[in-house]
Amino acid sequence: MSLQPNPRPTAYPLRYSYGTNGLTDLRLDDALSLLADLGYDGVGLTLDHMHLDPLAPDLAARTHNLARRLDELGLGVTIETGARYVLDPRRKHGPSLLDPDPDQRARRADLLVRAVRIATDLGAHAVHCFSGILPKDTAGETDTEGRTAAAEDAAWKRLAETLTPVLDAATAAGIPLAVEPEPGHLLATLDDFHRLRTDLGSPDALGLTLDIGHCQCLEPLSPADCVRAAAPWLRHVQIEDMRRGVHEHLPFGDGEIDFPPVLEALANVGYQGLVSVELPRHSHAGPQLAQQSLPFLHHAAAVSTPPDADRPPIPGEGPTDSDGRTP
Repeated sequence: MSLQPNPRPTAYPLRYSYGTNGLTDLRLDDALSLLADLGYDGVGLTLDHMHLDPLAPDLAARTHNLARRLDELGLGVTIETGARYVLDPRRKHGPSLLDPDPDQRARRADLLVRAVRIATDLGAHAVHCFSGILPKDTAGETDTEGRTAAAEDAAWKRLAETLTPVLDAATAAGIPLAVEPEPGHLLATLDDFHRLRTDLGSPDALGLTLDIGHCQCLEPLSPADCVRAAAPWLRHVQIEDMRRGVHEHLPFGDGEIDFPPVLEALANVGYQGLVSVELPRHSHAGPQLAQQSLPFLHHAAAVSTPPDADRPPIPGEGPTDSDGRTP
């Protein structure tokens, strides 16, 4: 009986990170040290005033020092841009990519271009963003469906136009811009992502941030099926527990998600970016939740992972450079 070569691997080990928007009571270096000590592979770095402020002086020098620190700790990084008041101290997430004022939209686009530059300097694997909610000037009182549809069409046009220079910067940098469907926003679902992708002509730099909790909250597919459906465009993953129909980020075990099938799906589609725990309303317990979350994820992955999944990938197998990821 002749020995047969090992079968082609169908799964890849997942790499986990924790979002700094869930560690806002810690200094950034303390947060990074904590995550490295706990065994995380990376960090989801939200650009904000308490950590890496993208608008404060000496950004290049601060980013350089951070890159050195991440390298010392062996942490990968994704750049997150969902800080609540980084651009406007009075408007949560304002101004957005949909703001009625073109100058205000440009401020958001400039922040995202800055995020791409920071991502380049840090060696990040993606830059995350979202659309924002439909502004009152388009979502206000309407008396016909026709007027509502026209207002939404105008908002989609604004979104595509405002993202164009950001995508140009991402293309030049070779770093994916990963748009997140966000409940309550104009771009809220996977179908909405595909609408934007089509409107923009399917640029290579445009990818998807998939939030597993959001899938549970409002997608018709299960979270695991969402992973499989999103796989060709998947550039970043956020993860937490959630309940159907309720947009509330919950610690693992407090919601309704069955995680082993989700992690199995992520491994089987060959996702090799970071899977980032997203608990932005739990900073008061951030260190404890960071400590609890990683063992939970490792256990859930072990329940579903095939025996040979830890085998290193054979050169030439798995995702290629054409998928939009950077080394």
